[in-house]
Amino acid sequence: MSFGIEKEFLRSLLEEAEKGHLQLPDFQRPWVWDIDHIRSLLATISLGQPAGALMLLQTGGPHLAFKPRPIEGADKATAAPHRLVLDGQQRLTSLYQTLMRDQPIATRDSRGKPLTGWLYIDMQEALAESSDRESCFVFTPPDRVVRAFNREIIRDLSAPDAEFEHMMFPSYLVFDPTKWQTGFFKYHGVESEAYDVWTKFQNTVLERFKTYLFPVIELKNDNDRASICHVFEKVNTAGVPLTTFELATATYAAEGFELRKDWDEHRKHMVSASPILKEVTETQFLQAVTLYATYRANREGIPWSTRNGRVPAVGGRRQDMLELPLDQYRAHAPAIRQGMIDAAKFLHSQHIFDERFIPYDSQLVPLSAILAVLGWPLKSMQHFSKLKQWYWCGVLGELYGGTTETRFSADMQQVIDWVLNHGPEPATIKDAVFSSGRIDELRYRNSAAYKGIYALLTAEALEWLSLQPMQHATYFNEKIDIHHIFPRDWCRRNGIADAISDSVVNKSPIGSYTNRLIGGNAPSKYLNLLMARGEHTPESLEKALTSHRIALKFLQADDFAGFYQDRRARLLQLVAEAMGKPVAGNTMQGMPNLSALAPTTEADAAADIAENIEPYETEEFGEAAG
Repeated sequence: MSFGIEKEFLRSLLEEAEKGHLQLPDFQRPWVWDIDHIRSLLATISLGQPAGALMLLQTGGPHLAFKPRPIEGADKATAAPHRLVLDGQQRLTSLYQTLMRDQPIATRDSRGKPLTGWLYIDMQEALAESSDRESCFVFTPPDRVVRAFNREIIRDLSAPDAEFEHMMFPSYLVFDPTKWQTGFFKYHGVESEAYDVWTKFQNTVLERFKTYLFPVIELKNDNDRASICHVFEKVNTAGVPLTTFELATATYAAEGFELRKDWDEHRKHMVSASPILKEVTETQFLQAVTLYATYRANREGIPWSTRNGRVPAVGGRRQDMLELPLDQYRAHAPAIRQGMIDAAKFLHSQHIFDERFIPYDSQLVPLSAILAVLGWPLKSMQHFSKLKQWYWCGVLGELYGGTTETRFSADMQQVIDWVLNHGPEPATIKDAVFSSGRIDELRYRNSAAYKGIYALLTAEALEWLSLQPMQHATYFNEKIDIHHIFPRDWCRRNGIADAISDSVVNKSPIGSYTNRLIGGNAPSKYLNLLMARGEHTPESLEKALTSHRIALKFLQADDFAGFYQDRRARLLQLVAEAMGKPVAGNTMQGMPNLSALAPTTEADAAADIAENIEPYETEEFGEAAG
């Protein structure tokens, strides 16, 4: 990377900003500094102390077409920029607002509340030896009248003579104080003590602003776009790091294309087709477009201008996204929009109906790009089975957490070739491992494998009361969610630790009404309630539970240990079926020790809700099952 380091006068930098020769790349976020940060910066400069270096970028490079915008407040900037600010926006904007503009400053207080007014330098306070320099920078309301809480006027600076009387110097005149100085001398007289105050203030405060030098790192315009964006991210500490999408937005804006507006239109169509897609981010969409575009270009031998005329490798890395040519984005974004909609259809086919239960939203990136190539519905059951196996290996093998760009690239090529019988089994299927002990650790819905097992159960399960399959309508009408089978409170009363009872082994998709009916009852008690409310026969009740891979006999006996061991083995078989490969280890490996669990005593049983169903005629069903 080529760059130079020089020192430049603060005044020259601000004058460049006023003309428009120094601007911001459009991907910079807005000015956000509050009044405390501004006063601290001004104090630092007025003392001649270091305030950090600035990083600027020369414009005009062959690969650096970023849309520029003036520094906030530089309303008269009309010239084309010679340089863009990569690091130092907050400092330069704060200095421009306070030192160059004869207008109220619109900032915020330390709590983030909007604050508008004028900034003055208290000359006497600035010269006091014991003074905290920050305290000499005084912020006043827009009318320049400072009032107490009871509206009593503390200081009125609304007229020039009042400024002269109180020796309050307007900050925006730091570089051009002559006219104000003339009025000050006329008000006080040149033979007064005020003359000495002014002379000392000018020499020790104003002169520091006029002669202040900022170290400037200037990146040359022969650097490539991805390197510049990488540097910007490393040095940007003023707020939330910029996303790749925001950087791409600024790049495309230089060609007159509004990427954000285009994304909003695609998102509207996607969410309209399937609400499950409402959590897809703009960066994920751009990544999917990049993955698909590089695949097409690579397979068809199409060179890219942003790759110096080379054919791109298949990828969805950050650099790949930043080098995606606008014409490629525009050509392939519609295909990914449809690919996302088709991905939602695939998820629905796997009984994933709620965005909260998508195991990995990151896996939607390659899934949508793969479906953009294969189309939907898939051409054969064999194709569908292969795609389904790949998907569940990614989920249950927990392969889509963390850094995934390399896997995106591999899956994009390998899955398509494998599905079409043109290549071997993808690495994601070979790499996927589910150890039997892992199932005991799955307790919370932030785990991809936990969500995956829930979806697999939902695909088989019948609602316990209605015996309805858990299709889309049933799922939402019955308010299906994942709940405990042996209720948590019952488990605690019987000496079963939460670490065991909260495992997915002890959970299943259950409707909200059914869950309230279960309450905190022992299974043997709530089975009677289910029999009565659902008008079940023993056979129909067993059918409902079997569809959840639950053996009825263990619930009838309140046998948690027997239930846990049996259902654990059944769920491990469910995992193996979905992955198309055995779990690692035997069904007993990693099994928690249940031998010391205390049996249910009569006292415990008395604590359970009685078998009488009359109390449940209202909506007050007691404690939720989990």
